[in-house]
Amino acid sequence: MRALVTGGAGFIGSHIVDALVGRGDTVIVVDNLDSKVHGGSHPTISYGVKFIQGDIGAEAVLHEAFRERVDVVFHEAATVGVGHGGADAESYIVNNIVGTAKLLRAIATDYKQSRPRFVLASTMAIYGEGAFRCEVCRENRCGRRKADDLKRSVWDPACPVCGDKLTPQPSTEAQPPSPDTVYAISKIGQELLAMNLGRESEIPIVALRYHNVYGPRMPRDTPYAGVASIFKSRLLAGLRPLVYEDGEQLRDFIHVDDVVQANILVADAAEEDVAFEAFNVGTGHPHRIVDFARELARNLAPSLEPEFPGSFRVGDARHIFADVSKIRRLGFTPHVSFEEGVSRFAREPIRDSVMAF
Repeated sequence: MRALVTGGAGFIGSHIVDALVGRGDTVIVVDNLDSKVHGGSHPTISYGVKFIQGDIGAEAVLHEAFRERVDVVFHEAATVGVGHGGADAESYIVNNIVGTAKLLRAIATDYKQSRPRFVLASTMAIYGEGAFRCEVCRENRCGRRKADDLKRSVWDPACPVCGDKLTPQPSTEAQPPSPDTVYAISKIGQELLAMNLGRESEIPIVALRYHNVYGPRMPRDTPYAGVASIFKSRLLAGLRPLVYEDGEQLRDFIHVDDVVQANILVADAAEEDVAFEAFNVGTGHPHRIVDFARELARNLAPSLEPEFPGSFRVGDARHIFADVSKIRRLGFTPHVSFEEGVSRFAREPIRDSVMAF
């Protein structure tokens, strides 16, 4: 097939490009090579990949991208991560929401009949604090934590009715969004907008809600870097990994190879099985954040135990991990175990920027 990958020089996008090229698909990449992610480097382009440098919101870029028909769009381009909070608000809204609207408008304009499938990279961050249940009340409860509790190092949410400690549960796609950061707000806005405009313009939209993705080519030493990359940078510098709160936070760490598998799966699936649906992309097996830090240290610097400064980040969830039963019904099975994935990530040479395909 012919595929367009936005953000195709980035972390996840470049791996999607590799997989598509490897199976013989024709690939077009659009990426603005933002220096905050790429550090000014230019990717090495695989033979046969058409690369267009620019923003997805630029009319000339979109015209060039859709000069020839494409069968599927993998929309990975986004401003991601914690960033600088409110200082990045405009960037999140412009890149994640407005850029997506312009991309979908270009598709609706250029494709009068059969329109490409649109696979949107969404995020588990839209769920906010995750899912919880009170075993005393026998009810599902909101796990939103109070700022005063966090300042007193009370990390676990309590039932707002009886005060008992809540039990974390896997998040399903039916869980109501409760975004706690500007990034998460922009992503749920992006997802809702895409679904709305997709139905209006008959563009089949599929949203993949990524959980904690890690692997080769992760950005490092930026406000947009993931926790895995931050831990690795510290360990390679001979420093102990800093773990917020008490390290007991549960996350669903999924290797980028399995995220690529999910993208290819929904791109190839029957339209009636995936169109206008959202799917969690995770392993379904949560691990504590401190477990990731220790497993990485075991591979890189066994003497460097995690450090717990007792601090927290506003907007961080206590526990959030995936119920993946919905995407498993499509045939998705994660292949990279936690131990194997962390070992491979540890061995991969760290880069100052993303170098793609």
